[in-house]
Amino acid sequence: MIGKYLRERLSWILLFLCLQLLILFVAAIDATIPFMPILYIVFLSFLIFIAFLVIRYPRETRFYASLESWDDMYDLASVADPESPFETITTEVLTRQTERYKKEASLYMIELEQEKDDLLSWIHEVKTPLTTLRLMIERLDNETLKSQMMYEWLRIHLLLDQQLHQKRISFIKNDLFIEQTALEPIIYTEIKSLKSWCLQKNIGFDVSLPAAEVLTDVKWLGFIIRQLLTNAVKYSDASDIVIESRVKDGQVHLRIQDFGRGIDPKDLPRIFDKGFTSTTLHKDSAATGMGLYLAQKAADSLLIRIDVVSKPGEGTVFTLYFPKKNEFLSLTGM
Repeated sequence: MIGKYLRERLSWILLFLCLQLLILFVAAIDATIPFMPILYIVFLSFLIFIAFLVIRYPRETRFYASLESWDDMYDLASVADPESPFETITTEVLTRQTERYKKEASLYMIELEQEKDDLLSWIHEVKTPLTTLRLMIERLDNETLKSQMMYEWLRIHLLLDQQLHQKRISFIKNDLFIEQTALEPIIYTEIKSLKSWCLQKNIGFDVSLPAAEVLTDVKWLGFIIRQLLTNAVKYSDASDIVIESRVKDGQVHLRIQDFGRGIDPKDLPRIFDKGFTSTTLHKDSAATGMGLYLAQKAADSLLIRIDVVSKPGEGTVFTLYFPKKNEFLSLTGM
């Protein structure tokens, strides 16, 4: 700030130095003017000028120093009060700008919430004809057509479900209900929902759940498992998906292993990034890149850690590490 202050006052400093040099020059060429007293006066003037700059420095830089450290674009409370006309003009302009930005941000948030509510309402409305469509598909006699139709129905259902949870994820904290939850009904419900797809791809499940219960939210855990199972089924063919649980050091681990195509090592650090699909099958237009991202977001809110190990051509293992009971104190406030 000292350097900026001196650069700001550079023209005044140069003017002062030029005036002092002019006085010394006149005294030097005019024999009637004693040079030494003039030199003494110039020296005293120089000292006074230095003292003036030092005294004025904190007062003239206080406002701009607070403005430089200001990191909240909407709160001017941290900015020092103006002490000069120019500082007052700056403060007034900033105040008008922040008020305008506040109004624009408020209107934007209202519009965003309205769009979110409209989309959620639309998704709920679509679910009714979608349920009716499933009942109609189940009544078909042609098993081949029935299987194909059910697969397409499932794709639509999963995309709608993903969109619904994407809109809900921002206020997931308001939707959590932590309780002791049985893993088996959640897992078998998700497997059953993928039945038609699994039959089409000749995929089976090997489920072993020695650790039968976890402390979590039923609905959001179901969503996480749904995303992992959907990925496992999508990238596997004619193989089993192994689901097993265990307890280690008082912590429940849930392991979901498939024997599909696997994940390229260079893709592993990015699979939970929003919108990331794959560098291997980058032309796959059906992939949204949102499933694992949303699963990770939901897992973070449930204090669940997701680890993934994968080898191309051999398959992928997702492991969910559930929190211990005392780790939920910060989440539940109990």
